[in-house]
Amino acid sequence: MAFDFKKEFKEFYLPKDSPSIVTVPPLNYLAVRGQGNPNEEDGQYKRSLELLYPIAYTLKMSYKSGYRIEGFFEYSVPPLEGLWWTESGEIDYADKEAFHFISMIRLPDFIREEDVLWAREEAARKKKRDFSPVEFLRYDEGECVQCMHMGPYDNEPSTIGKMRAYAAEMGYRIAIDSTRLHHEIYLSDPRKTDPSKLKTVIRCPVIKQV
Repeated sequence: MAFDFKKEFKEFYLPKDSPSIVTVPPLNYLAVRGQGNPNEEDGQYKRSLELLYPIAYTLKMSYKSGYRIEGFFEYSVPPLEGLWWTESGEIDYADKEAFHFISMIRLPDFIREEDVLWAREEAARKKKRDFSPVEFLRYDEGECVQCMHMGPYDNEPSTIGKMRAYAAEMGYRIAIDSTRLHHEIYLSDPRKTDPSKLKTVIRCPVIKQV
């Protein structure tokens, strides 16, 4: 049976709908950077997904090619994730044009940067498309407050408010900066799921109150 990240790391992918503090180790990702409204039909966000998934599946299926990755085992492609910010630092859900993002898919630990470079070349050869925007990213979140958000993305501020209050109660404060950002993990496909039933893990970095 293929390794399933959601089942093996439930503390990171299946939190409760009440906030908790979690320590996230440094992890490796496929990543594509961009900006703009994620709902724009032909925007950078949609294009980032069109680049990410072919590379993710090229790596997943590499064992069927002539390319060998040391330590490889079969796995399910993890869910889509995203880091979000604006120039001002505060995310204004009413001004999506100001959004900056990094779209991400987690990588197994055995996949190295050189394997991603191979997958980019392989996908480009097969699909006749430039995949150079896809990068290998190591992201170190550390201590965070997280919560399962149920419902539309535009309703996230209410969940973030609960997370902020819980963090303060536990002696922390949310501390987003240029290295640790607002983080979302998408457990539902918005193309197939009623907005009221969308499941999104929201995670924000925290530091101890002084």
